[in-house]
Amino acid sequence: MEETIEVYMGDSAEIPCLYTFTSKPTMVMVQWFVRGPGGNRLRISYSDLTMQKVDENTSYSNRISVRSNSDGEILMVQDVMLSDEKEFFCQVSGMAAGNGEGKTLLKVFDPPGSPVIEGILTGVYVSGDGPSKIASCETRDGFPKPNITWYRDHIAIYPANSLVNIVTLVMKESSGLYTVQSDLHYKVTKEDKDAHFSCEVSYFVPGAVRTSESKGVNITVHYPTTSVEMWRESPEGLVKEGDTVKIHCQGDGNPPAPITFNKEQSDVELDFYDGVLILKEVSRSDSGVYECHSLNIYAPDLEEVVESMQLTVHYLDPAVVVPKESEVMLKGESLTASCNALSSLETSTVWFKDGVQAEKGHKLQLQDATFDTAGQYDCEVTVPSLPGLQTSGSVHILVHGAPQIKDAEREIELTEKVGGWVNLTCEVRGVPRPFITWSISGSQSWREVVKRETEDQVYSVVLLKVSTDTLGICNSTNDFGIEIKAYNIKSMDNSGVIIVVIIVSILLLAILGSVFYFLYKKGKLPCGRSGKQEITKEKTNKDDIVVEMKANKTEDSVLLKAVNGDKKTPTDQMEEFNIENMAAVAIKVLLATFHALAKKRTS
Repeated sequence: MEETIEVYMGDSAEIPCLYTFTSKPTMVMVQWFVRGPGGNRLRISYSDLTMQKVDENTSYSNRISVRSNSDGEILMVQDVMLSDEKEFFCQVSGMAAGNGEGKTLLKVFDPPGSPVIEGILTGVYVSGDGPSKIASCETRDGFPKPNITWYRDHIAIYPANSLVNIVTLVMKESSGLYTVQSDLHYKVTKEDKDAHFSCEVSYFVPGAVRTSESKGVNITVHYPTTSVEMWRESPEGLVKEGDTVKIHCQGDGNPPAPITFNKEQSDVELDFYDGVLILKEVSRSDSGVYECHSLNIYAPDLEEVVESMQLTVHYLDPAVVVPKESEVMLKGESLTASCNALSSLETSTVWFKDGVQAEKGHKLQLQDATFDTAGQYDCEVTVPSLPGLQTSGSVHILVHGAPQIKDAEREIELTEKVGGWVNLTCEVRGVPRPFITWSISGSQSWREVVKRETEDQVYSVVLLKVSTDTLGICNSTNDFGIEIKAYNIKSMDNSGVIIVVIIVSILLLAILGSVFYFLYKKGKLPCGRSGKQEITKEKTNKDDIVVEMKANKTEDSVLLKAVNGDKKTPTDQMEEFNIENMAAVAIKVLLATFHALAKKRTS
């Protein structure tokens, strides 16, 4: 028989009893017994060659059966209970063939429930004299008795003098199952504030040992404050006047110790909320060292932990511009203006005129002033390292000088026919604003039709009727001088129109003659004689024939070159000569007309 058979509670168990004889028995009897109360045996089954029966009035009467075969018998136990964990005996008798007995221990298992862990909710203080209870773990209804092991961050904890103590309570229920409860007593330190504690249950099952782990719990550890941290939440970077400053203070104790704020060398406590000191719209007077005090209530002498932080509030005063407000310059003079502001940091200045950058730097250099130099100059002072700090100022520059007329350096000549109208303009600039008068000689019919004035400019337009050669003068004056602009107007009568018509006609005639001559040279026009001439080509030598002709009225000679025997007749040559003479005459007439026109204008 097997020494031990293991089975889960509620399952069926098979206990074999195998036997052999040295000689064939005439009779075989098999009896099954169990160890009863007090160690006595109790028969539960009997069988021989003629019968097989289960004994009545036992706890097994309705739960066992026996199955026989040639090798022996197998005892079947249904619905195994905890009370079935005992020794089962098989007794075999073969009469004269021999007797024998064997036994098997039936072991019953029932796994416990998952472990349940609970931590101490009130928290544990680190300065205790010995270990304090920090957690308990319980597992219920297991068989045989389960075991509990404690872990800190998955590292097993074992009892140690004055550091760790584990108290285990084992309870056997009326059902025979075990409930085990374990309390962990542990001397905590500050480092345990982030640790996780858990328990593990180990229990036996048929043929193995299994475990079940609880969830982890974090223990609230109370410890004194040893240091304080201060930091500025806002604003980020440098602080400027007008900002709202938030300063945090936090100690490393648990629970947080009471804190107070004050400014160095001042006993006045500052108002704060939830560990945050808020300073609204700070100014430079708020600069200084701020202290945070944390009272260690767990220390025997209530010692205080202090931390400090320097706060610097940066500032930028209003811009100072020299010269102030306005400055008068004479035309051609130079001026140096400056703009800056008192600041706790380095400043930068940019000058603008009419929205356009004019200079970069604290000084503005104005050289050889003109009227365009006048105007308002704005300076903007900033702090490059702290955006948001800026101020501005301005200076108004006035430039005084004699009148300055547009295009006054040249005399303007105009030509207009008699009876025509002419516009004369005069645009002058100066400070003080100039006064304009017109002097017109040669025309009695004129008037000022436009006059516009600004702070330093005058614009005037005169409309006059041309009757003869006219001289118009614009006079501009102010306290610093005078300047004039002259218009010379030449009159033109109607004879000039007739001359122009003649010139145009001659030009057309000359162009027409030239066109006819060009067409004739290209052979596009007929000869002008009636009938046709038959031209017979004679065989000539390869050498060219040159004929020299002389006219009575000219010393020029015309060389005619004939190729392959072709020649021009005297009549053709004369027609060509007449057309050339016509073109030459037309050109001469044109030149004479221009000469006469030029002479008339100079007279």
